[in-house]
Amino acid sequence: MKRILMKITALSALLVVSAGLVVQAQTQADYTSKVPKYTFSTTLSKQEKELKNNPLLKRFEASRKALAADKHRPFYHYITPEGRLNDPNGLCYWGGNWHLFYQGYPPEDPRQHWGHVVSKDLIHWRDLPYAIYPNPEEKVFSGSTFVENDRVIAMYHGTKVGTMVATSSDPLLLNWEKVTGQSVIPYPKQGEKVPYNIFDPNIWKKGDHYYSLLAGVRPVGPGGKNIRTHFLMKSKDLSKWEYMHPFVEKDNYGLVGDDGACPYFWPIGDKGKYILLHFSHMSGGKYMIGDYDQKRDKFVVTDGGDFNHGPVSKGGIHAPSAYPDGKGGVVAIFNMNSGKPIGNGNFTEMMTLPWLLTLDEHDKLQIQPAGDVESLRREKVSIAETVLPANKEVVLKNVSGNAMELNLTVDLQKATTLELNVLRSPNKEEYTRILFYKDGGYNGRADVKTKIQYSAVSIDNSMASTLNSVKSRVTETADVEIKKGELVNMRIFIDRSIVEVFVNGRQCIAVRAYPDREDSNGVSIQARGNDALLKSLDAWQMENVFSKK
Repeated sequence: MKRILMKITALSALLVVSAGLVVQAQTQADYTSKVPKYTFSTTLSKQEKELKNNPLLKRFEASRKALAADKHRPFYHYITPEGRLNDPNGLCYWGGNWHLFYQGYPPEDPRQHWGHVVSKDLIHWRDLPYAIYPNPEEKVFSGSTFVENDRVIAMYHGTKVGTMVATSSDPLLLNWEKVTGQSVIPYPKQGEKVPYNIFDPNIWKKGDHYYSLLAGVRPVGPGGKNIRTHFLMKSKDLSKWEYMHPFVEKDNYGLVGDDGACPYFWPIGDKGKYILLHFSHMSGGKYMIGDYDQKRDKFVVTDGGDFNHGPVSKGGIHAPSAYPDGKGGVVAIFNMNSGKPIGNGNFTEMMTLPWLLTLDEHDKLQIQPAGDVESLRREKVSIAETVLPANKEVVLKNVSGNAMELNLTVDLQKATTLELNVLRSPNKEEYTRILFYKDGGYNGRADVKTKIQYSAVSIDNSMASTLNSVKSRVTETADVEIKKGELVNMRIFIDRSIVEVFVNGRQCIAVRAYPDREDSNGVSIQARGNDALLKSLDAWQMENVFSKK
């Protein structure tokens, strides 16, 4: 293991206008990181030996122990060992491990570096040293990975220079080499016009060419307003890229003002469909489903929707990272925004659980937990079939905790609404409210095949905390299909400062919550309008996966 000191003088560029004219400020700058950087051997056994005594990993371990006292720090959702985290990046499967990268902010140099963790089961994550360091770029922004037989390719946005490509081929992806050592899609020279934006890239391969989407916007919406656009590039060798055209056609599933940051484009299902996950700096995580016309190299959209169901930030779902599971599904993970101010020592950004995305028979997106989350279950409490009297809140005396999984099945019968309060103090000074509205969602008139009357699920965190620093989020509400005569199943994951709700394997919503009281750990349930029947409820205390680190 050898410490590497790199001193590279980089040509920096300042992006002034996002569409059309890009002005470049020519300056010389050295963006060498202050974070210790190490090279590792190329065999797994030697890498494991070197990691045992790696100073960064020892620092991470000490930092986790020091931060563990924070009562809002999660037990089983991934959170960085030090500093902040932002977008997840480059989720992929290589060498028998799931690898997740993320924008980390090391304390001695809080510019974005790519942090790095690995997992066998998508649940128990193991910290590794920072993977990609800045220079020649000022900061290592968002991007994706593509796995080939003999290497993994990372493509990402390097601030001040443009699009960067790096490769790694060792067992744990510890050593990365930047292709050409400079940006492969640079910012245009001063005064030069280009028909594309240079921002978060995605990469895949078709035939002999690599393809990339560059995120951005074009002012071609109503009244000249910006709408999201993904610009397609191609290359034979990763170092020279040719612009082709805007990639997406028939995109009617976004809001005017959305952009297409953090794109991930993958096949999904068994009927030739593709999914394009992305992020909007206005409305959070989103997706489009459609057909990849490989002759014209166009993505023709047939459906779409949201992962975040309200404004971006303030405790909602942020950006995705995604990779195929090898069985027709796509695994996705998102970072969650903080619902309270981020300051020194306040490390509140975190990841969702991994989600498994699949398609049903009508090519509608289905969402359920991915990975071995069941392995976290510890003490269990069960409630047998019970009548829920109309309009009466029933406090579940033996069910409590702030790091739990609840799995319940309800026959609503003639009840119109089901309400659960979690993270509830005895007198309801604090509680987070989960609501299921039977047939209370949108009428799916647009889909002539199914004509669905959707139900809806929501999370209201307006009473979740008495802390004056916590900002409430607009109630998060999403449609979910419940078929005639079908029971309602909810899997609710509570983890100190997050509530994540999966409904019938078809929908998921998540919100941050910050109860301040030590007794805000109760659970209650009630039916509205008429009686309902609780068929079953199982509750598990969940393992703290970081306590052993």
